[in-house]
Amino acid sequence: MKPFYVKSEQPIEIESEDDGIIIKGIIDTLVLKYQLWVMVIESKKAAYSVEVGLAQILVYMLENPHQNKPSYGLITSGGEFTFIKLVKAENPMYGISNLFATRNPGDLYRVM
Repeated sequence: MKPFYVKSEQPIEIESEDDGIIIKGIIDTLVLKYQLWVMVIESKKAAYSVEVGLAQILVYMLENPHQNKPSYGLITSGGEFTFIKLVKAENPMYGISNLFATRNPGDLYRVM
């Protein structure tokens, strides 16, 4: 995938503490261009809603070492997917795309 480099199930350990709760995890897929995190991908089993992965992917995106650039993410269950954009600031903000499904042929056109 030149010029991008894809790392899958890499031991990039993310540890974040929130109100005394420590969240640990391994990023499912990380897309890099040079040292820039282009996209973080979190995948869940088809039986789960993509909403299950939202908190987890936001933690990963908040740990992006390039804090001055937006982070982009994708959560997928294989059949459904949604995109996330996170902007770091004094108060980080994120937005979520519509939920897209592979069984809805018209959805692909809206993504592209």
